[in-house]
Amino acid sequence: MNFLAHIYLSGNSDELKIGNFIGDFVKASDMEHYSEAINQGIRMHWAIDEFTDHHPVVQESKDRLRPKYGHYAGVIADIYYDHFLARNWKDYHSEDLRHYVDKQYKMLENHISILPKKVVHMLPFMIKHDWLFNYQFFDGIDRVMHGMANRSSFNSKMDESVVELKKYHKEFEKEFQEFFPELKAFCDAFKEKI
Repeated sequence: MNFLAHIYLSGNSDELKIGNFIGDFVKASDMEHYSEAINQGIRMHWAIDEFTDHHPVVQESKDRLRPKYGHYAGVIADIYYDHFLARNWKDYHSEDLRHYVDKQYKMLENHISILPKKVVHMLPFMIKHDWLFNYQFFDGIDRVMHGMANRSSFNSKMDESVVELKKYHKEFEKEFQEFFPELKAFCDAFKEKI
């Protein structure tokens, strides 16, 4: 799962959202710099990644991508799944996606002083290009994939991956719809233990 899902799955706690949002940018040794609630969000991010990476339905999505994209298949599938979350947002949340996303951008900006340096650098680009809202559109996914390909030190071919999203859209959407309720239940159980 990618940024939109990590925020959404955190529920209503800003600190949990922040931790879940920055989970890819921190190590266990960095956790002493954050509150316990943010640390729970970081742990939740890692648990989501673990659950997703080993789920058989997600494996089907990655297997479809792996021949061309190799170990980048998982990253691409994560972004595809945010595409389906954004595209079908009304099925998962009562708040309008535009309003929800704007609130999350503002919340992250309000906490910029505690975000990791890489996130501080990335956030203005995310907001300027409206990644979270534009995940729902093919050209939004295409822009994100081009950006990731440009930042990759290897020839990831991620800039070509909107082709597979369009070609196998129904298959990927079916896999997302099968997988996401299980991930949501997993996250709800995680939050209950906090």
